[in-house]
Amino acid sequence: MSVKSSSANNNKHYLTIIAALLSMIGPFSIDTYLPSFPAIEANFDVSRALLSQSMGVYLFAFAFSTLLWGPVSDRIGRRLVILGSLLLYVTASIGCAYANGLDEFLLFRTFQGFAASGGFIASRAMIRDAHDSENAHRAMSQVIFLFSMAPAIAPVLGAWLQNHFGWRSVFWFLAAFGVLLYIMTSFIKETLEVKHQQSILPKSVIKTYLKILQHRRFITLVLSISCGFSGLFLYIAGAPSVIYHFLNLGSNDFALLFVPIVLALMIGAAISGRLSHRWTKPRLITLGLFIMSAGVLLNLLQATLFTASIIHTVTPLVIYVFGLSLIIPAITVMGLDYFPHNRGAAASMQGFFQMLFSASVAAIAVPVLQLSQQHFAFGQIGFIVFAILFWLLSKPKTK
Repeated sequence: MSVKSSSANNNKHYLTIIAALLSMIGPFSIDTYLPSFPAIEANFDVSRALLSQSMGVYLFAFAFSTLLWGPVSDRIGRRLVILGSLLLYVTASIGCAYANGLDEFLLFRTFQGFAASGGFIASRAMIRDAHDSENAHRAMSQVIFLFSMAPAIAPVLGAWLQNHFGWRSVFWFLAAFGVLLYIMTSFIKETLEVKHQQSILPKSVIKTYLKILQHRRFITLVLSISCGFSGLFLYIAGAPSVIYHFLNLGSNDFALLFVPIVLALMIGAAISGRLSHRWTKPRLITLGLFIMSAGVLLNLLQATLFTASIIHTVTPLVIYVFGLSLIIPAITVMGLDYFPHNRGAAASMQGFFQMLFSASVAAIAVPVLQLSQQHFAFGQIGFIVFAILFWLLSKPKTK
């Protein structure tokens, strides 16, 4: 292998690491403060339902801001978008740490969500810029493999910070993480070629989004993965209810829920990457949905027939998450491949739908379904049914 080729490969590996770390901002921003819910509720004198809105506003801001960051990254490049959004994220995290009331806290959480989406969207487009379709699938699987560690680390770290330094230290940690990513990102090179730069004029951006929205296969793929991910996010956003109320556990027990889920994500992503050169994407997605369906049915059985326990709760989720991690890289790359000259905008639309669904889960589904494990199980059934329906409607061509 030549020196030039080796250097290029090393650069792509570094891009993968950067993309994975940028993806971790989401679960860190969502999961790290979950163990602090009782403390924040007491500090601000608010209910669990009201504090849950802090997750909802973050996710809604994340969702709608993706529509801005994608076209901007198609114009000025991925690197500048990542660096600029990280500066905003650090500022918003510090604001959360200093918040003296719920209104102020919600405001800075909104800014946090707005900023966090920049790196998430630009890094996805960056991965596709640097690889062909099959290698992009493998790289995206590696991103998910590395990113999967965040949901396990976040609540454990959050519980440790809460127990030793109080809830505000969680947001100081998030600010420090943003600074670290800024430094690391400053060393990457731009992946968007000048000839592929797109106009950022409102008329041009609207025209691009209309073209994307009218692409039936793209939209049905996005809706399928958004529904599938919502079946997992129901248990992430509802983790305080699952841990504190359903299982009667404490703040130090979040790892019992999140670590097995993360291991399933990592194993599934690794297998998805291995199969990317052997199986077609449609075949892999079909297998993943079948496994997810088995997990959902087992979850309903355990919620209906057994007394709540960590084993009964986690086992079906592990099966579900394993199937989900098989399909995320495949659907993500399939969607981006439909728009080779507008990958930033396409990634924005993917992120918009996924985060809009997640925000709705946090703000609507969790408060409605948090009465019992059976309610959570039925909610998950609804999500997988729609995920399968949208996948069937997409009718992808078999390669």
